[in-house]
Amino acid sequence: MFSLFNFFSRVDSFFWANIAFILIVSLGVFMTVRMGFFQLTSVPGALRLFWSFIISGSKEKKGVHPLKAFFASVGGMIGIGNIVGVVTALQIGGPGALFWLWLTAFLGSIIKYSEIYLGIKYRVPNSRGGYDGGPIYFLKAAFKGMWAPTLVAVLLCIYGVEIYQFTVLTDCLSSNWSLNRPLVMLVLLTLILFASVGGVKRIGRIGVYVMPVFVIIYIVMSLYVIISNAALLPAIFLSVFKTAFTGHSAVGGFVGSSIFLAIQHGMARAAYSADIGIGYDSIIQSESSVTHSEKQASISVIGVFIDSFICTMSILMVLISGLWTASPQLATSDLVQNTLSLYFPYMKVFLPLFLLVTGFTTIIAYMCVGLKCARFLSPKYGERIYVLYGIFAFIYFSYFDPSVPLLVMSIAGALLLIINLLGIFRLRDEVKSPSFVYDM
Repeated sequence: MFSLFNFFSRVDSFFWANIAFILIVSLGVFMTVRMGFFQLTSVPGALRLFWSFIISGSKEKKGVHPLKAFFASVGGMIGIGNIVGVVTALQIGGPGALFWLWLTAFLGSIIKYSEIYLGIKYRVPNSRGGYDGGPIYFLKAAFKGMWAPTLVAVLLCIYGVEIYQFTVLTDCLSSNWSLNRPLVMLVLLTLILFASVGGVKRIGRIGVYVMPVFVIIYIVMSLYVIISNAALLPAIFLSVFKTAFTGHSAVGGFVGSSIFLAIQHGMARAAYSADIGIGYDSIIQSESSVTHSEKQASISVIGVFIDSFICTMSILMVLISGLWTASPQLATSDLVQNTLSLYFPYMKVFLPLFLLVTGFTTIIAYMCVGLKCARFLSPKYGERIYVLYGIFAFIYFSYFDPSVPLLVMSIAGALLLIINLLGIFRLRDEVKSPSFVYDM
């Protein structure tokens, strides 16, 4: 098992440092130039569109309200990956990983727009009063035959059981709150199955009412820590840009990193956290009630910026604290928790609660996508088989070190990225820029 883990770890490292870099940068730059730097020019219009959804909603009765679809998407993106998973990029790749995270988020936002645009364009109505869309439908048009949609559906079924965040959440709750670990697992499993089987509408309701409060609190706390240490920021940013292209030498307990480690972990964590090119988000937001693909795809870019902003806050806090070199053996969740504990009380209560809320919304959103893909593979038995698989996988991988389930997620994401980005490229001429002049 150890040898197999090492082999897949090397494969994963090679992919994210080489192949993923070429794919994301090539397609991202191509689409950015083709659409006139859409990531920058579309922000004012996307914000106006977002506000119009708050005021008037959508006139379409079929599907999910655009904002509920958006918050279901954000609930899946913003979670343990932004606070715990992203710090692993710093622990292994050094400060320079933050630069590659920014680059991936910038170029990835146009990829995100494209995959959601295509997901909605090729979606089909379902028997539940909503829509089924995403890569499992637009890949039918990109490639001949069903091999690509079927393979992506299988990979998304694997990816949809968020074993990494479940493991981190179980460890964090049981250790910080002195709870019985099997009991924590049982309660979490019950809540996950209840919420995810309810579909995107239920997840959207949870996201709309719960996520914003906790996210705002975390951002305010992070900004307080960063602003309180503003004098350190010039040196930190200099280190980020310098080591992004040179690697980082060993310092304190940090063993050092190469440029390839910085690229690998910066890009991998950004793609994982913001769901760039993976396909999960395209499936979730394809349930939106909007009739114009441009609308939902445009506001999705806001989600990428929010996600990368929170990732940046987490990394900057840990860089400011110096704990990433002084105590590199600490678990990533403990690095963030110990950093915040220097400025705020009761972090052993708040951070596990924050991870519970954000991690839970992520897990149920992913599980919902997995269920939709399972029904795509087998309309009659897919959902029941997938629930059983999910229960097994959550329990089985929760007894491994978090690095093992994270590797499984990373490899599944790598395969999805290859297929989905090739599909988007083949359908590139069908992706149109938004005009923001449609009637609501």
